Amino acid sequence: MKTIPALLAAGMVMTLAACSGTPGPNDALLSDRELNLEEFFAGRTVAYGQFQDRFGTVQRRFAVEIDGTWDGSTLRLVEDFTYDDGETEQRIWTLRKTGAQTWEGSAPGVIGIAKGEERGDTFNWRYRIDLPVRSGTMRVDFDDWMWLQTDDRLLNRAYVSRFGIRLGEAIIQFEKE
Repeated sequence: MKTIPALLAAGMVMTLAACSGTPGPNDALLSDRELNLEEFFAGRTVAYGQFQDRFGTVQRRFAVEIDGTWDGSTLRLVEDFTYDDGETEQRIWTLRKTGAQTWEGSAPGVIGIAKGEERGDTFNWRYRIDLPVRSGTMRVDFDDWMWLQTDDRLLNRAYVSRFGIRLGEAIIQFEKE
């Protein structure tokens, strides 16, 4: 009989742990820089990153070449991924500025509309996607945070979850060319 309460308590602790430790919209800004996605991603950008599972083990590394075009209302990002095992993938994002600080976007595999908001040097982007994985696809949620470090460097940390349970994190460094 003691087993059921112990399992319930352990499940609650794991659920709370999976929800903690992420940035929030009211966190202090780290600089007086202003991130403007349309300016940062217009032109050519390269990125290097890795995916770590919820235990911190690196599962996959990758490089991304990004070609961005801004037409005054729409930012189009063509992302060409090359993974450490030689596999390649292309994702094409179409982002639309919906307000002074807000964005909506779509890409193949994204379920519904991705929504994001800039605040100072920070951008938060949330979406659900059928993500290609080695065994097929997996529907996951991204809580994507970006911080402008310099005029030509952006740090990205994306928290990846499924059914509310964190699977891991993608950490990416973007650099303007």
